[in-house]
Parts: sequence; C-alpha cells; structure tokens
Amino acid sequence: MMKNLLFISPPAFHVMAKPTGAACNLNCAYCFFLKKASLYPDSTFHMSDEVHDAYITQLFEAHRTPRITVAWQGGEPTLMGLGFFKRSVEFQKQQAKPGTVIENTFQTNGILVDDEWCRFFHDNNFLVGLSLDGPRELHDIYRQDKGGQGTFERVMKTVRLLQKHKVEFNILCTVNSKNADYPLAVYRFFRDVARTPYIQFIPIVERDNETGYQEGNQVTDRSVRPKQYGRFLTEIFDEWVSRDVGQTFVLNFDGALAGWLDMAGTVCIFGPTCGLGMALEDNGDLYSCDHFVEPKHFLGNILTTPMAEIIGSDRQRKFGQDKWDTLPSVCRECDFLFACNGECPKNRFVETSDGEPGLNYLCEGYKFFFQHADHSMKIMAALLRQGGRAEDIMKLGNHKNIEGVNAKPAKLGRNDPCYCGSGQKLKNCHGKYIMNA
Repeated sequence: MMKNLLFISPPAFHVMAKPTGAACNLNCAYCFFLKKASLYPDSTFHMSDEVHDAYITQLFEAHRTPRITVAWQGGEPTLMGLGFFKRSVEFQKQQAKPGTVIENTFQTNGILVDDEWCRFFHDNNFLVGLSLDGPRELHDIYRQDKGGQGTFERVMKTVRLLQKHKVEFNILCTVNSKNADYPLAVYRFFRDVARTPYIQFIPIVERDNETGYQEGNQVTDRSVRPKQYGRFLTEIFDEWVSRDVGQTFVLNFDGALAGWLDMAGTVCIFGPTCGLGMALEDNGDLYSCDHFVEPKHFLGNILTTPMAEIIGSDRQRKFGQDKWDTLPSVCRECDFLFACNGECPKNRFVETSDGEPGLNYLCEGYKFFFQHADHSMKIMAALLRQGGRAEDIMKLGNHKNIEGVNAKPAKLGRNDPCYCGSGQKLKNCHGKYIMNA
C-alpha cells in the first residue's frame, strides 16, 4: 500500500521555533541539542525582531486553517526574556485573520519561570511543556545545571507556580537507562505528588558520536534499552487502564489508541509519513525536523525563501515520504504497522535479521507494549465506536468481551467526543493535529 503526500503547500504545518538556538542554562547530559551550537560558532543565539516578524507573518499567511500553533522551544526560550514574548503576542494579534484561534506552546526547563511568567502564560493561553524526569533521585541524575547541581527543587517550585496561576501545562519526561527501571515510581510521582494530569514520555535514544547528528548505529549508556522501554510503558499502562483513564492523560497511550481507531498520526512519530514539523533556528534557518538539525537537512532561510515554499518543496516532501518508502519488509508485514508505522525516522538505524536497513531501534520494546495493550486498546476503541467513553473500560473489571471489540478500526467524526476521554470534541482536542495537517 502506498501512502502519498497529496499537497504542494499544506494547509497547515508545525514549526518549532528556537529563539535562543542551542543556548541553555542547564547542562543535561543526554541533551542532543547542546551540540548544535557548533553549527553557528559566531552566533549570539538571540532571535532578532526581523526573523521573529518573518516567522509569524509567514506562518499566519501560509495557514489555511482557523487554528494556528506558534511553538517555542530551545535551548531554553526563557533566556530571551519575557519582553520578547509579550511583543510576539501583540504581533500575532496584528497578523491574525478574523476568527483565527492562536495557540502558543512553550517548552521550558522551568528554572527561570516565576510569578510574572506564569501570569503571562495564563493571560495569553499558553500551553507550557515542563521537563521533569520523575522524583528527585531520578530527575537529578541527568538534569543538572552548569555547575553540576541537580535541578529538581527548582523545577518543582515551577510546577506549583504553574498550578497556582492555573496555567495549562504538560510534563515531558525523558525515559532513560536509569529511570526506565522504575516505571510506577515515575508515574505515581507525576500523578500523586506533582499532581499533573498531562504526561508525555520521550525515550532517550542518543547516538554515540561527537557530532550530535543522526549517524552511527551505537547508542550511549544513557539511552533506554528497547525491551526496557517496552516494560516501562507496559507497567504504567496496566495501572493507567485500570484506574486513571479519563483522569490522567498519557500522550503515548492516546497516540497509540488513535491507531486502533484508524487515526494513527495524532502523534507525529506514529504517522505513516512526516515532514510537516520543521525546526527554525534563531537566525531564520529552517531544517526538516527538530531531530535533524544538521547540514544535510538544511532547507533554507525564511528571510530569503518563504516558509510555505520551503515546506512545499520536493526535498521536504521527499523527507516526509521517505518515512513510509524506506520501511523494511518486516515492518510492512508486522501486525502492528497500523499503530506504529515504523515510529520516528531518527530511531531507524538497526538492520533486520535479514540485513535490511531501517528497523527501529525500539522495535522490540514497542512490539512488547502493543501486544500487551492490544486487547485493552480494542475494548476502548469499541466503546468509542459505540458512542461511549474510553474510561468506561474501567467499569468492565477484568475487561470482559464487549460487542465490537474485534471490529475493524473506524474513524471518528470531527464532532464526536475525542477518544482520549477529555470530553472535548475530536476537532478541538487530539483531532486538531491531524485535521490541520
């Protein structure tokens, strides 16, 4: 089966802007982006008004959807200072067409966030992503400041500030070789101590090289092992599916469930193709993806070439289509292709048993998790097809069979309740990501 990108310039896309480039006030051991500073040895890592205005103007002009996401990441974006983002919000309002819904997302380590930042986030409806790797003894192993000191207490202070000011935020937790051995301790800490209902787990797969590029087939000791990651997801899933569905939202599980509903791609790593999420450096340079900020994936500069032209280029379309076209035969024949689609291209550097390239490093772990979760995923998908809610699975005790469990995955309508159990319509929740793209 062939899956094509049927567009020249897409109606919507995602650009992860890095206003401070690779500059950061921490020295997290596994951070792949710190090495990117070598690409710009003379840079001040400070986005100019000219680049900012070009980014916002072109982003808004190119979108043909009523919702636009302005994404900020780093490095550490708070190093730009609050004034930069106050100006940006006002400029966005000037550029927006009538009826446009603007969403700003902001990924931060939380160290510089204070009451003033939190008031700004709340008043301007920012969705904040906060990096936290679990309880102190696990978080502080790799997430340290420039002086080698752990950052747990400072990040937890930010958690409470965000909650105090009612800022919408998610936890982004990396899964590495250390904390992966304590899945329930990590999950229960977020749920019961940090009291954060939105969690995303990001596996650390760090190539062992000096460049920081996606090259070589060896990983560092910090990287999570495939089966270790599968067990991590599985143990958390069992607790989540028995008591927390609809109360705690784990993006990894929501994204997987979408596959059982024939909607794989609400999370980009599980989509059959990619190429709709690019990375913008502070000087206006645009790259194919945040994970591929390296010379061979440089696309151009938005001060000289319009953003829409770059993303609609044959080169970027090929980058996205290659995710599907380079799948090894073992993946195409896998029972869980519908949910996984080979996962992220950055992790596909292993050879199959037949010597075919392109197998995902985490394949063993994902297959372990998908096999384990399959029956529960089918039940939740069946409940949703029948007009119920995913969390109704918790009323079934030992997950007795219900009508439609083995039915073929069926797409939900845009006005149906979102499969994640949030209570929002699909078009306003997880569905907006694939509908926009």
